[in-house]
Amino acid sequence: MVSDFQAIPIIDISAFLKKIDDPMMRNDKELLEVVRQLDEACKEAGFFYVKGHDIPDSLVKEVKDLTQTFFNLPYEEKLKIKMTSESGYRGYQRVGENVTKGKPDMHEAIDCYSEMEPGKYGALGKPLEGSNLWPDYPSNFKVVMEEYIYLLKDLARKMMRGIALALGGPSDAFEGELAGDPFWVMRLIGYPVSSDIPEMERTDTGCGAHTDYGLLTLVNQDDEINALQVRNSLGEWITAAPIPGTFVCNIGDMLKISTNGLYESTLHKVVNSSPKYRVSVAFFYETNFDAAIEPLDVCKEKTGGVAKFGKVVYGEHLASKVLNNFGY
Repeated sequence: MVSDFQAIPIIDISAFLKKIDDPMMRNDKELLEVVRQLDEACKEAGFFYVKGHDIPDSLVKEVKDLTQTFFNLPYEEKLKIKMTSESGYRGYQRVGENVTKGKPDMHEAIDCYSEMEPGKYGALGKPLEGSNLWPDYPSNFKVVMEEYIYLLKDLARKMMRGIALALGGPSDAFEGELAGDPFWVMRLIGYPVSSDIPEMERTDTGCGAHTDYGLLTLVNQDDEINALQVRNSLGEWITAAPIPGTFVCNIGDMLKISTNGLYESTLHKVVNSSPKYRVSVAFFYETNFDAAIEPLDVCKEKTGGVAKFGKVVYGEHLASKVLNNFGY
């Protein structure tokens, strides 16, 4: 259950990352201290910053710079990778096409997913089948983004190992049939200055209040622009200000279900009231696409022995959200 937190915790995971894949280090003092902090942050806020994550600062910046360069292109150029249902809902969407709870969001984006061959998951996967649409310019866009995705997948996997230990399970509890072949989503998002949006089309939020769908989200946000806000148990919106050298992380719906509610997927929104265009790159680490998610036994034991949630197939959950999130 999320608390009345007033600040979002910062966790240094540098020592943890060096040890989490070594089964001999499970009782290491430094590792266990990070596990404790992850557990506390997930229970208290559902949000936390991580530093010491080993992703090069130069790559983190380049990803944002390339995203900004793309969004600066003429509209006609951006439309060359236009998102459609035929593209498996991959590609570019203009401002206002993404919808949260029926209200257009004031952002543009490129949506990318784990690539999916036709028929891989039968009818379950059909809406999201396809390959990602990458722009021809900037010319190194695809190469940089794919390197970034590779590194964030591994970082998220290691962090989920720590969360598994925090819950009292084995470190690989979120691998195998649950997330051994993790689906991933990445959204490259641009939030225009409000005055640059035609008044008749304008709403007051860059992205409306929502929870994320999967296990763990890692956000690479523009420096010096406060826009991401997180709601505490009192209904107050707490700013997740950008902190250089960190990712801001949050848990999603599949982790909430897996933990039987021990960890909450916290409501958050984006309001860009800055006079600057804002870029944010959100990476979502999910379960296996066809995984049936239900409370883990170790978590049911901690919450009265009764499952609070029924079984949810991740691919169905994601597809229902995707198909309801676009206004064209």
